[in-house]
Amino acid sequence: MIEITINNLVKQFQGNVVLNHIDLHIEAGELFFLLGPSGCGKTTLLRTIAGFYFADSGKIFFGEKEVTKLPPHKRKTGMVFQSYALWPHMTVEQNVAFGLQQKKMKKAEIAQSVGEALESVQMLPYASRKPNELSGGQQQRIALARALVVRPRCLLLDEPLSNLDAQLRNEMRMEIRRICKNYHLTSIYVTHDQKEALSIADRIAVLDKGNIGQIGLPLELYKRPKNCFVANFIGETNIIDGIVIRKGVDEAFVRTKIGNFRGMIDAQDDKIQEGKNVKVLIRPESISLESLPTEENCVEGMIGYSTYFGEVAHYLFEKNGVQLRISELNPCHMTQTERYGIYAWALPEDVVILSE
Repeated sequence: MIEITINNLVKQFQGNVVLNHIDLHIEAGELFFLLGPSGCGKTTLLRTIAGFYFADSGKIFFGEKEVTKLPPHKRKTGMVFQSYALWPHMTVEQNVAFGLQQKKMKKAEIAQSVGEALESVQMLPYASRKPNELSGGQQQRIALARALVVRPRCLLLDEPLSNLDAQLRNEMRMEIRRICKNYHLTSIYVTHDQKEALSIADRIAVLDKGNIGQIGLPLELYKRPKNCFVANFIGETNIIDGIVIRKGVDEAFVRTKIGNFRGMIDAQDDKIQEGKNVKVLIRPESISLESLPTEENCVEGMIGYSTYFGEVAHYLFEKNGVQLRISELNPCHMTQTERYGIYAWALPEDVVILSE
C-alpha cells in the first residue's frame, strides 16, 4: 500500500487546460473514485498518475518518492482498461502470465503467481480458455488478475464495468471492492456512473471541467453537496431560488416562491447572508406527501403527474409554477393525481442551502 499525493497538477492538450491545478491526497489502501461527466478530466488524471501522460506542471508522489517524470513501468502500477485489452490468441493463463514473463521470472514462480491471481478472482477453472470463450464479466476478472499478478503498488481502473450489462455491473462492483481490500491495494477508479461510485467508494472526487468540485465520503457528497453541479451530478435534486431572511450558525431560513424553508448551510460559506440570493436543494426522496400540513418546510399544492415503477412512484408536485420532483417508496398517492390540498414537506436536515 502507498499513499498518493498530487500537488498543483496542470495538463493541457493543444492549449486547452484539461487538468487545472489539481491538489489531491489518496490514503494508503483507499478505494478512491474519480467521478464526473465526459470531458471533465478524470481519465486524463488517471493516465497522468499512471505515467501515460506527463504533467505540464505540478508533482505526483507515491509515498515520499516523486514519480512525476517516471515512465509507467517504473511506477509499478496495475492498470485495468475499459476494453480489457486481453490478447485474443493467448489463453487466460498466458494473458495473466505475460507481465511476469517480461520480468524474466522463473517458470515455477510464474505458475504459482498466476494460479494465486486466478484463484483470487475465481477464474482458476478457466485457465486454458481463450478470451473469446469467456463472458464479459469473466474477461473483466481476467483483466483484474493480470493487473494483480505483478503485485502493483496501486491499482488504476479506467471505467472497467462500462461494457457490462446492468446485472453484471452490480455483481462486479462488490467483487472489485473485495479484491482491492483483500490485496490491501491503494486503488483509483474512474467512472461516470454515480451509483457505481456511491456503492463501493471509500471517498470520491467529483471533477468538473478540469477542476475538483468536491472531495468527500459518498454520504457527504450526496447529503451535503458544496455546489449545484455536485448536487445535480450525484443523483437528482430539486433546486429552488430563494432569499435568506435569517441566518444561524449552521442553518438559514429562506423565502421562496412556494414558501419558507429552514435548511442546513456550510458554516464556512460567508456568502450566505441575510438578503442574499441562494439556492435551496432538496432530494426527491427526502420529500414526504401528507394530507395535513406540518409546522415548517411545508408546501401546499397538487400532484400534476405521476409515474409508477412498482416499489416506487415519481411525482411532479406543483405550486405557483414551480415543480418539485418527489420519489415515494411504497407509493400511496397514485390516485391523487391533479388533486389539490396535498402537502409536501421535508425535514430541515434534508434541506441544503447554497450560495449562488
